[in-house]
Amino acid sequence: MSVSYPSLPPLAGLEPARLDWLSDDTGEHAPHSTQFDDVYFSRHDGRAETEHVFLAGNDLPRRLAAWRERRPFTIGETGFGTGLNMLCAWACFDAHAPAGARLHLVSTERYPLTRDDLARALAAWPDLARRAERLVSQWPEPVAGVHRLWLDERVTLDLHFGDATKRLALLEGQVDAWFLDGFAPAKNPEMWQNELFAAMAARSRPGATFATFTCAGVVKRGLAAAGFAWRKVPGFGRKREMLAGEIAAPPADTRRGQTPWFTPPAPRPPRRVAVIGAGIAGASTAAALARRGIEVTLIDRLDRAELGATHLQGALYVKLAVETNLQSRAYLAGLLHSRRWLAQLDPDQSLWRPSGVLQLALDEKERQRQARFLANHSLPESVVRGLDAEAASRAAGIRLEAPALDYPDAAWVRPLELCVRLAQTPGVSFRRGEVTALHGDAAGWSLTLADGERIDADQVVIAAAGEAARFAQTAALPLQPVRGQVSQLALPEGAPALGRVVCAGGYVPPPADGVLNFGATFAPGDTDRAEREADHAANLAELERGLPHFVAALREAGAALAPERLTGRVGVRAASPDKSPYAGPVPDAEAWREDYAVLAKDATRIPDAPGRHHAGLWISAAHGSRGMASAPLCAELIASRMCDEPLPLEWPLVDHLHPGRRVVRDIVRGG
Repeated sequence: MSVSYPSLPPLAGLEPARLDWLSDDTGEHAPHSTQFDDVYFSRHDGRAETEHVFLAGNDLPRRLAAWRERRPFTIGETGFGTGLNMLCAWACFDAHAPAGARLHLVSTERYPLTRDDLARALAAWPDLARRAERLVSQWPEPVAGVHRLWLDERVTLDLHFGDATKRLALLEGQVDAWFLDGFAPAKNPEMWQNELFAAMAARSRPGATFATFTCAGVVKRGLAAAGFAWRKVPGFGRKREMLAGEIAAPPADTRRGQTPWFTPPAPRPPRRVAVIGAGIAGASTAAALARRGIEVTLIDRLDRAELGATHLQGALYVKLAVETNLQSRAYLAGLLHSRRWLAQLDPDQSLWRPSGVLQLALDEKERQRQARFLANHSLPESVVRGLDAEAASRAAGIRLEAPALDYPDAAWVRPLELCVRLAQTPGVSFRRGEVTALHGDAAGWSLTLADGERIDADQVVIAAAGEAARFAQTAALPLQPVRGQVSQLALPEGAPALGRVVCAGGYVPPPADGVLNFGATFAPGDTDRAEREADHAANLAELERGLPHFVAALREAGAALAPERLTGRVGVRAASPDKSPYAGPVPDAEAWREDYAVLAKDATRIPDAPGRHHAGLWISAAHGSRGMASAPLCAELIASRMCDEPLPLEWPLVDHLHPGRRVVRDIVRGG
């Protein structure tokens, strides 16, 4: 069955803002756009303008002081620019909102500033320096898509890089107050179109307000046509008037008319959540929920804190498709997200290193694939670039015989230690045990453990890898176990080092703690956790195939490169049939088969029935070997949906990850 999603931009870098710097009334230099021949903020007093137009225009001091909702107050903006409006909104929130409140900022930007220009522009306000530093330190790469930043424990910023109208059409979330900003309509007529106002209306909550500096006729007409009531109010500085207003009844969201099964369940923000599984999927979800003030019980048969030093290293990497598809979009978003997330979680880098990752092209087929990928995707070189064998050798610090794709900002991670750190997040309580059954009712969920104990929770997240489908509610979700064995070699003195994680048939991170990790084997359907000498031999063969000169140098240094001399770690991952994770609400498969049975006869006869789900039951699974890139973003996706927040992915990608996608596919195919 073919589904028509809106056109998504290619995986590409964005053109940066082009600036010159003009003297303002104080003699300081203010940013001026040479693309639009317009200023980013008033040269008279940019901050006072923001406070008058956007904060007072939306009545934010009073509304934030009165905010008592468990969900965050959400502000949307068209045109992030220097970030001044968002930083002022954050300061207003801190000054007026009660202690338990949260703020979620959503802003679009088609021409993002460079990091240096951003820092220079915001340096004009020393009292915003702390806030500006948090923003600048997390400033994302100029790649189209959603980039989530954590400004502090209560304030989240989602930067939607790309055209404002298109980005808002892809936004999965609702807004309480709009900052309708951007270069003046006469300077930037392409933005101030009816489609923009319609997208704002569609993403508004009932009663959402807006404010804008302009009174241009095209703006008044467009707002009115979209359903906003507007009024003229006193403007700022030399501008006599500006507009403010609200929308009482936003239009219904009709985007899932062709896919009603993906209609999200009604929000029911929880106070207590049980998370089953304490690997990277479960631990990152538990931490994401706890940061939102939710009490979390994290349950697993294994207490990773008892393992001690494992010396295990995992790679934060992705392998993107030659032709852009939804899976590649999701994984690239996950890679960039995890990189920012790790930097905020562990700034001292005790759990990870930003080493970069090389993907070798060991044969002609892979060389052609990489060449086509680079031709199809104009991503910034800071994200991915092609290197010939000589340049790849310099990056790796060892002679290589093959060209490669280089991800300079990728990393290696200590996965078990990372999970332990996440499980220690304040608000997370670890419980060792095995969940054998789940029972849900109107009050919530009851979990039965193997020892007979019962744990009650408002909602449950299943993140138990290959065992995630063992429950009655998830049995319809296809999951394939995949056994993988990593080999570990204790390095002798004088052994060579690597400057990058190198991937080919397996992966090899730069050694840490005097131990080299390499592998891993890939055995679908195998769940045996016993270490195998044959797998060590296979890992050695793969290591020598990809890095023959590195292996020769290891032998010269006296390394014990024999299968019987190696130690290892065995894990059983889980994969979905389409190799994308499951992240979202658990579908009621029996109800779906009943509601959508007609699709088996005619896939064009789509019933007008929203998908039924097991209320308050979620899953994060099927992350396979790329969980470090996918699980933290999926954790934010689930936590945001659970807590009625804007989501960190575009809605077509949210649907792509929906756990029910295979259920409806099987219905259509008569399965």
